[in-house]
Formats: sequence, structure tokens, C-alpha cells
Amino acid sequence: MRHRVKGKKLDRDTKARKALFKNLITSLILYERIKTTEAKAKAVRGLVDSLMVKAKSGTLQARRMLAAFLVDPKAVDKMMDVLAKRFGQRKTGFSRIIRLQRRRGDNAQMVQMELMKEPVEEQKPEEPPKKEAKGKKEEKKTVQPKKVKRTKEEKKDSGKK
Repeated sequence: MRHRVKGKKLDRDTKARKALFKNLITSLILYERIKTTEAKAKAVRGLVDSLMVKAKSGTLQARRMLAAFLVDPKAVDKMMDVLAKRFGQRKTGFSRIIRLQRRRGDNAQMVQMELMKEPVEEQKPEEPPKKEAKGKKEEKKTVQPKKVKRTKEEKKDSGKK
């Protein structure tokens, strides 16, 4: 039973798993696209989102936290300067996973994980219909109900009552 167990172990001990995640995320930030297995991509997706939210704050503390986690200083700079501006309006969903073919040898599901290219477009609220001027009034058309044709049996039944 894995009740309330968070995350995937990916058949690695803690240090190897953390190193794997750090390297995957650093590569994703630098190249904006990586090819990996589906399990690894799903395990990393939440971490990428949380790091991107930190980068969007733009503070010195956020920069230091990213530098402590990411392997390459270029990745920290790119995340703080380029990606934080690109995803300024977006709250979550900074990456997407696209399925590819299965890997030859162990038949593992391969995916391409990439950062979203375009920023989120702001949706404009729909404008309510404009009211007409008070001086102009249109004649209201009265709608008459349609006559329903009744069958002979219905006519007989209504006559009996």
C-alpha cells in the first residue's frame, strides 16, 4: 500500500534521485526541451513548476534558492531573466509532456518534455449588450401560440369529459 506516499522512487536511492532531478531540470531550462521517460518527466514536472514560481518573484532570495538547486549558473540566469518574463502572467503549467514512441530494448514510454513557448493570452471579459436610448421604443410583437392539431382520438376523449 502506498497511502500518502509522495513522489516516485524511480528505483534509485535518495542522492541519486535528487541528482537525476537536478540534472533533468537544468537541461530542460537550458535547452527548453528534453527527451526522457514518461515516469521521469512526470516526477520532474511539479518541481519545474515550483522553481518557476520562485523565479517569477525575482528576489535575491529566489535567485539563491535556484542557484542552490540547479547545477549550472547559466540556468539560474536564464530562468530569472528570460523565462520569468515569458511566463509573467502564467500561474502554473510551464511545461508540457508529448508522448513519443517506445524505447527499443526495454519498451519504456519515451516523452519529449518542453517548456511552453508562448505566454498565456489574457481573456477579455465579454461586454454586455448596449442599451438603446430612452427616446426610441420599438413596437413589441405579440407572439400567438401555435395551434396544435389534435387527432380524432384526442377529440373523442375530450368530448367524454
